[in-house]
Amino acid sequence: MKKIALLSVFVMAVVIGFSLMPAQALDLVKLQTCWMPEHETFLPWLAKQNGWDKEEGLDLELLFFDSGMAQMEALPAKQWVMGGTGGVPQVVGALRYGAYMIGLGNDESMTNAIYVRPDSPVLKTKGFNKNAPDVIGSPDTVKGKTVLVTTVSSAHYALSTWLKMLGIEDKDVIIKQMDQASIIAAFDKGVGDIACLWAPYTLAAEDKGWKQVSDIKKAGAALPITLVGDRDFCDKNPETVAKFLRVYLRSVNYLKAKGSSPEVVKLYQKFMKDWCGQEMTEANCKKDIDTHPVWNIEEQLALFDTSKGESTAAKWQRMIAEFFTAQGRFKPEELDKINKSGYVTDKFLKMVKTPIPTDK
Repeated sequence: MKKIALLSVFVMAVVIGFSLMPAQALDLVKLQTCWMPEHETFLPWLAKQNGWDKEEGLDLELLFFDSGMAQMEALPAKQWVMGGTGGVPQVVGALRYGAYMIGLGNDESMTNAIYVRPDSPVLKTKGFNKNAPDVIGSPDTVKGKTVLVTTVSSAHYALSTWLKMLGIEDKDVIIKQMDQASIIAAFDKGVGDIACLWAPYTLAAEDKGWKQVSDIKKAGAALPITLVGDRDFCDKNPETVAKFLRVYLRSVNYLKAKGSSPEVVKLYQKFMKDWCGQEMTEANCKKDIDTHPVWNIEEQLALFDTSKGESTAAKWQRMIAEFFTAQGRFKPEELDKINKSGYVTDKFLKMVKTPIPTDK
């Protein structure tokens, strides 16, 4: 009888305990989100580590993709509903599936770059185009070269903007499609003449002594990582989208407050190892953080502001779409469809509850 009584007390205690748990802990909204093994994913990873998603009533599942195009190919099957992608695949997602651009992840203009080996003839000329004095290369040294690149990606955009500064196009080189890890391995073994990379693979290239000849910023362009959303899901669940953005922006505030401090560098090193499967030195972690500016809620709203016409965020995306149309990768009618789709939107950012914690 005593055992039964004790069991009854135990069961009652469990029931009471569950009844006292916060409602959000019992009813979290699970979200499948898409990410790549790079800087912007550190922010939701950090939020997960600290339980910030759960404080918003969410449970973020961080799904691994090796490229933005792989993310877009998974969208029709509803494998994810939100996440981070490159500005180039964002355009493709908007064209094919109506995907929203719901926010900005970070600035990748300095971290999508072109590399050659130290003995490359490409290095002989600097400032061929007076409008891009820091860009290295010339038509004569680049034409006909074999280029390793993840096609229709931010690294591909870096390639195309570089070639444009030299007065040539994609058709003037031999393009070999590879994922980023394969590019590093192949180029290291002597395959190809030019490697197009995004961070953190750019850091690996520099560790190997490869020489950078251009990046998107040096070539006079801009490229963000975007926060992307499945249009149908976002339209049906706007408050959930706003909560997702608040979680991401809380990590933005954390980074802005702490920068690349030793504490953050250690966390970033753990993130790169545990989630990305990459070993990175503390020095490279610090550099990766420092070369990826992020925008807080006020800055994001300013970049999406349309009160004086086209927003800065929409302009960046339009320039990407126009460039690839000029390269023949989009048809003029597809460009028109993209520009009229209204996929760049601040309606969810405007719903984000403020103030957002800084967590110094």
